[in-house]
This record gives sequence, C-alpha cells and structure tokens, in this order.
Amino acid sequence: MSPVPVYFRPHNLLTSGDGEGSLKWGSTNAYSEDAKGKPVYDWTITDRIFDALTEAHVRPLVEIGFMPEAMSTHPDPYRHTFPKGDIYTGWAYPPKDFVKWGKLVRAYAQHLKQRYGSEVNGWMWEIWNEPDIGYWHGTPEEYDHLYDVSVESIREVLPKARVGGPESTGVASSHAEAFLRQFLEHCAKGRNFASGGTGAPLDFISFHPKGRPSNIAGKDGPHVRMDIGHQLRAIDRGMRIVASYPEWKNTPIVLGESDPEGCAACKGPENGYRNGPLYGVSVAEATARTYELARKYDVRVEGSVTWAFEFENQPYFAGFRELATNGVDKPVLNVFRMLGMLGGDWLEVISSGAESLDDIVQEGVLGRADVDAVATMDRKAGRSQISVLVWNYHDDDLPASDAAVNLTVDGLSGLDVGTGKVEVEQFRMDANHSNAYALWQKMGSPAQPTAAQQQQLESAGGLQQVGPARSIATQDGTVPLSFTLPRQGVALVRLSW
Repeated sequence: MSPVPVYFRPHNLLTSGDGEGSLKWGSTNAYSEDAKGKPVYDWTITDRIFDALTEAHVRPLVEIGFMPEAMSTHPDPYRHTFPKGDIYTGWAYPPKDFVKWGKLVRAYAQHLKQRYGSEVNGWMWEIWNEPDIGYWHGTPEEYDHLYDVSVESIREVLPKARVGGPESTGVASSHAEAFLRQFLEHCAKGRNFASGGTGAPLDFISFHPKGRPSNIAGKDGPHVRMDIGHQLRAIDRGMRIVASYPEWKNTPIVLGESDPEGCAACKGPENGYRNGPLYGVSVAEATARTYELARKYDVRVEGSVTWAFEFENQPYFAGFRELATNGVDKPVLNVFRMLGMLGGDWLEVISSGAESLDDIVQEGVLGRADVDAVATMDRKAGRSQISVLVWNYHDDDLPASDAAVNLTVDGLSGLDVGTGKVEVEQFRMDANHSNAYALWQKMGSPAQPTAAQQQQLESAGGLQQVGPARSIATQDGTVPLSFTLPRQGVALVRLSW
C-alpha cells in the first residue's frame, strides 16, 4: 500500500500455553521451568510468528509480554474464557523474580538477533500493554521496574534497539494521565531499577486513544453514533502531556491502538458498523485530525496502529474489528489504501465545509457534516503527483444528501506543467463503491457464498476508481474539479503530470 514500513503488534508473545488461539487469547509457551525451577526456553511458536512477519516484509513491533505461568505471582487461574468471566488472569501479574524475567527477555532478544540478523535493527520494542488497567496487576512502580529490567536486557543484546512505552490506555481520565506522567517522570529522572542510575531509555511514547460509539434511538430512528470527539480528546490530552516535558517534547509518539472503540474481538449487530463505510470514513477523519493535533502541539506522530485482527473460522461480516472477512476486503481497508497513496510534502487545504478542530475535539460531529480534505505533493522518477483525500463525515449514521464538492487545486503555474494538462483520477469508498459488504447484503447475506459469489465479493472488496482517468487543461495555474460525495464517503483525487 505504501513505501512506508508496516509494523505489526501482537500480544501474548511470552504467554504460556500450547499455541491454540481463542478470542482475546494467544500463547507460545516460550518459558517454563523444570522440576528444579530451572528456566526452559522454547521459541518454536514465536519463530513461526516472526517468520511469517518477516516473509511478508512486515516489521515487528515487539511487545514484551505477557507473564509466563511459571513466573507469575498469581498463576491460578491462568487462561481466561472470554467472553465469560474475568480476562485479567494469571498472565497479568508481575514476576516472582525480576532477575529471571530479565534473563528471559535477554535470551529472547539474543535468539531473535541470531535468527533474523540485521533485520532486527529496524524493529521497535515495547514493554507490556495497557499497564494502567487490568492488564497489569501490579503497581505503577512495579511496572517501571519491569520496564527498566526489560530495556536493559534488550539493550545488552541490541545496543541500538528502539525501545518505548508505556502503551497505556487513552489519556481520557485522570487515572490514565497520572500513570503516563509518572512513567515519563521516571524515564526522565527516576531511579533506574536495573542500573541504579537516573532515568531510562525512551525512544518513543505510546498510548491508546479510543472512540466511544453507541447505538441510540433518536428521532430519526435507531442508529450508530460514533463520538469521534472522545477519541480525539484522548489524543489531544496525551499530546499536551508529552509536549509539557522538555525532555520528551521531541520524542516520537506512537498511537499503539487508535480505534473507534476498545473491543476488537466483540461482534454482533451493535458492531455491524465495522462492516460498512462508517468505519472507513471515521478512520480518515481521525487520522487527519491526529496530524492536525500534532501540529497544534508541535509534536511528531511516528505512526498509528489499527487494533484489528484476522478472525479464523468465523461467519462472514460478523462485526469483528478486522480489515477483511474470509478473504473479502472490507471498505475500511480501501481507506487505508487511499491513505497509503498520500506521500511527499503536505499542502495547504482550505475547506468551507470543514468543522473546526476545537469543535470536533469538544463536541464531535453532531451538527452539520464535516466535509474536509488533506493533500500531499510528491515528485519522483520525473513525474509529479498531487493527491487530495476528501471526506464527508458525521457521527450519526443516518441518510443524508450528498455533498457538492467544488475542488480547486491552484499554484500549478510554478510547477512546470509542461503540456499545460494534468491527468486526473478519482478513487472512492462509500455506500456504492469499494464496498463488498453492500454486495454481500444484495446477495442475501449468504453464510457460505458459492465460488462465483466469493470471486465477486473479492473483486468488490478492492479499491474502485470512479470513471477512467481524464486529461484536464490547467486554467491560469489552477485545476477546477466538481463532484458529489455521499455522507460517510471518502474520495482520493490524484493529479499527475
């Protein structure tokens, strides 16, 4: 999709078990102990995971966790049974012995270095997941201890490894803010539990902003309301905190899980919006506004993780947060394809249909729709390209009239448009384009599509171009374009010469 490296962030790389997966559960059995308490390392399953990633040219975002059963301070019960009961079982506790934990992390890093060689230099390393909630049944100080020991062990093997954290929840509460602040202060000037020195390495800062969709019975009938403002407020607060520390203001931010809401493994009608255009357009809106917030606080976003998965042996379009279902790409994946077509330098965009950043952060998009855009310009291999991503978004997923978009690209007179003409293409994701879910519904929502239907669905799941490419003459250095964009739609307009 893009020349930018793709990273993949899996849980449970050190969790005990036989490798059998279930919802919100995975295991590798990388660590166990013999009858005398001596460590036994087994990298068989983790090797299969990392082999698959490296063969696909995907870079691991190595999440060190969770706690092996033999090392947990409260190992029983160990495996959870989601969606029944508590998921934060024995794997979520601190280690009995931090020295043993450090040796495990060191052995793990050494094995990965030996198996994958110089490739590991491009990987990123982090410690645990959401330690400010039930994923960590220890104190903040115990998490800092775990972080220090883990980072020291990784750096002993890989001195140039990029390490970071704390991958805490979205900074939408005082509790989450307090945890992030204590961690940043520890890394800046706290006593290092491993070295005894001051502070700890921190190459990137990570937290998880989430939205808060709801199903409401409004005057226009029952529908989904996204509440994108909740997600953006978490980003805003997190960036404001990072910017307040001179030591960390220039440290890259990684939004380790940036999503409409929390539970990727939850399915059902209330999550059905994930199948159609609403999920995709919300990603476009949130991504663009994230960069706008970064400019507001003068911080740098290095990347954003969509916490989406592959769910095997599940029904078509079951409502999980996934980019594809049974081999059929969902509309949201086409938004990522369009985002991947952006590149080069940002261009200034002014939209009379845009809502202000402050209003969206505070209130979401509940009045008029937000019709806005971002644009980039790239020059390579003797060819220039301007890409404009336009969206028509509203928190309430209700029928509405299309937006009439009059798009003018100006300033071309100084860009050596030799023939005076540019090639224009448009790609689209909306209710009627790049939307395999709509086709599946028209088919009668078959539980087991025929081979012919499967082929049709896979074809419909691709990114669709609206009409053929056309040549347009510039007018005094400008290119005027007009089109309509449905509510909950995203368009990518590309000019090339």
